[in-house]
Amino acid sequence: MTVGLPGELSSFVGRATELEAVGRALAAARLLTLAGPGGCGKTRLAIRAARQAGLADTIWVDLSEETSSDDVVPRVAEAVATPRSKSDPAAVVAALSDRPALIVIDNCEQVRGAVADFAESALRHCPDLTILATSREPLGLPGERVWRLPPMILEESIELFLDRAGTASVSPEARVAARRICDHLDRLPLALELAASWSETLALQEIAELLINESGHPLLGGAGRSAPFRQRTLADSIEWSHRLLTADEQLLLRRLAPFQQFGLDAVRMLADGQAEDQLRALKGLIDKSLVVCDTSGPRSRHHLLRVVGEFALARLREAGEEEALRHRHARIQLDLLTGLEPLLSTDKDAWRERVREFRSDLASAAEWCLAGGDPDLGRRLCAAAGWWWHLTGDRAGYGLLRRAAAMEPDRDLALQARVLVALSLVADMVQPDAESAAAEQGLELSLAAGDLATARLARLQVAIGRLGSDLDDARELALRCHDEAVAHDDSLARDGGGTLVGLVAALHDAHAEAIDWLGRSTPGLLARGDRGIAGTGLCALALSHAAVGDLARAEDTARHGLRVTEPLQDFGRVGVATWGLARILAFRGDLVEAEARLAGLQRLIDRAGEEPYIPGWYATRARVALWSGDAEAAVRWCDRDRFGHTPDLHLAEAAARRALGQVTAAATLLDRAAASPILESMPAIRADHLAERARLRAASDPIGATATHREALRLRWEHGLVLDTIDSLESLAALAGSPERAAILYGAADRARRDTGFRAGPPDLPAGPEFAVGLDRGRALGLDQAVDRALRARGRADRPADGWASLTPAERSVVELAVRGLSNPEIAAALFIGRGTVKTHLAHVYAKLGIANRTELARSAATAGLAS
Repeated sequence: MTVGLPGELSSFVGRATELEAVGRALAAARLLTLAGPGGCGKTRLAIRAARQAGLADTIWVDLSEETSSDDVVPRVAEAVATPRSKSDPAAVVAALSDRPALIVIDNCEQVRGAVADFAESALRHCPDLTILATSREPLGLPGERVWRLPPMILEESIELFLDRAGTASVSPEARVAARRICDHLDRLPLALELAASWSETLALQEIAELLINESGHPLLGGAGRSAPFRQRTLADSIEWSHRLLTADEQLLLRRLAPFQQFGLDAVRMLADGQAEDQLRALKGLIDKSLVVCDTSGPRSRHHLLRVVGEFALARLREAGEEEALRHRHARIQLDLLTGLEPLLSTDKDAWRERVREFRSDLASAAEWCLAGGDPDLGRRLCAAAGWWWHLTGDRAGYGLLRRAAAMEPDRDLALQARVLVALSLVADMVQPDAESAAAEQGLELSLAAGDLATARLARLQVAIGRLGSDLDDARELALRCHDEAVAHDDSLARDGGGTLVGLVAALHDAHAEAIDWLGRSTPGLLARGDRGIAGTGLCALALSHAAVGDLARAEDTARHGLRVTEPLQDFGRVGVATWGLARILAFRGDLVEAEARLAGLQRLIDRAGEEPYIPGWYATRARVALWSGDAEAAVRWCDRDRFGHTPDLHLAEAAARRALGQVTAAATLLDRAAASPILESMPAIRADHLAERARLRAASDPIGATATHREALRLRWEHGLVLDTIDSLESLAALAGSPERAAILYGAADRARRDTGFRAGPPDLPAGPEFAVGLDRGRALGLDQAVDRALRARGRADRPADGWASLTPAERSVVELAVRGLSNPEIAAALFIGRGTVKTHLAHVYAKLGIANRTELARSAATAGLAS
């Protein structure tokens, strides 16, 4: 399907020979550049050639508004509709690597080097890709085929001029005049169209006389008749057109010089109370082809051709009005943002689309202000643009905000607070943890200034920053933000705060609470178009549904979350939603789709240059590889994570290395996981840690391993972790000792798997007649009954009353750590039990062994051959 080729608003006249030649060249070359001076018709010819090529996947990228090399890849990414890296073309290249496609890149000259870099990478990695570029000069790449577009042949140029003049039949005298015009304008299409736009005002003979006989027209940039070809012809044409404009049209043209794009709102703001005259002047400029109008969308958009814009800016400077108009331009951008502010809390999707219309002007205005034009206005503009730069992950916006934050921070506390909170918002997406203090400073200043709305947003940002270090503090901050938002009818802070409370509850494994908070908060976010926060909330909600065993609802929610985040084209948000869905698909046994989902985004990540930050990505890649039976791949995925190793990642790698027989490495990883400051706050991770410890010691100490598995089961069941509970039952079954006890636990786990649809890594059920009855008995048990049975089991029924053989598995675990020299608090932390429980276990041990203290315990253990 052809994507985004502009419609042709007027007939395509002439260029038949060129079109045929370009078609042949395009079929033979993978990179074809149409080169020639401005106004010679490169764009129209490229559009027609692309349509004629008939390739199913054709993508249009217009760089006419871009002045920075950093903007090339984002514009291509936007056209390709893929998550993008701001500085490297590889992420976009990955999206094109598996499909035949034609990319038409128009107006490359001002960012030629960046286009060349992208084209080189794309063509190297995408064997079925063709690029058609238009530029005033070649890109300079090996293998590039350059087709220089000449002026139109005379007869075609006359046909074009007469077509644009709307003259169906002309007298021989008029045709002679048309020929003189075409010759004078060097048969450049743009110049011909500019001249033809005056045909309703002047006769063709008059147009010819004015063009040929009027002398002394200043050339663009002050060049003379030795100026380049494009400048001579177009500057003459534009200057001539400018002389024939009305005073209102001349005034509006130079006032529009600072604008990259503009709509009717901006034109009205320039009107000085004369809106009707201004609109009439705008129509005159459009009619004379000095302003280009796009009416294809719901709102008309206008811009000056670049050469016309340069001419208008020169006129603005001659009038001594540049500084005043640039200031006015910046003020208009702020007024536009201010006028759209209500949409931020009602329809952020609509807000995003409206701001997209003037994004280039927003950045250029902020840059001018901060560079000295009006720093105070620049800081207000940056603060107001924070959400836009946050949603688009704009590194240039991040740089502007950093500059704004460093300017006169003590002059206006309320403004500085808004700048700092905006900075923390954008840093969240482009530079995680780089501005950790910005939100806290913003909170302090906004409270001091009495700006409670900014304080609530700042408090949310501070809470997000605490997720990796202090979950309780993060919850308290989020809950306070939510409650204050309810009192002040602040729906964004209410639902954002509620979502964060739910996220903390999910991390605490309080999944019923998480489902409640997230279920109440995400609908409001979705209704307002808050895709980023809503996507995170839906992913957490899906994983909570999965944890409690509702996998069908979990999958539906995860798919919804991915659909919500995809339009944002952001690695972080799309990545989290993708791995959330992949984990749930793997739980349900669909490892093929899970791997396909992960691999699809992985291709973009691998070619993104600077690797994006996606929390949880590599831990999930490792888990899915493990469930697929590839422990070596799981280790490789863990090794890829460069963003700080989490307990979940350590546990995944420990499991993989245990499967590979690397016991020492696995134990070291478990020690690292145990050292995490948030492990105590996350029961599921604590239980996973215990279960993995138990698996490591199962062969050498089955009794101790059984006790540790029971402790993991207790944690999992107490927190409603249904899928993890099934895993514990199966682990205990493997250590049960008798076929009957093993079969009962396996049978109960098998029933629970069937009830929940949990199929990740199911064990082979034991076969043989000695197991059949036990399996059936186990399948008759509810999960609660099976858990009760597993926790009540105490090992061998013939355990003696005293001596080493009398110790329970829990007591043996305590003894093992005690004889290694650990204190009671250290033993409690290692086994995730209370200090009082440790003391009780030791008292029972002393009584059974007939000893009085740790010193005697160590001697007795050494005698029994149990000391470490």
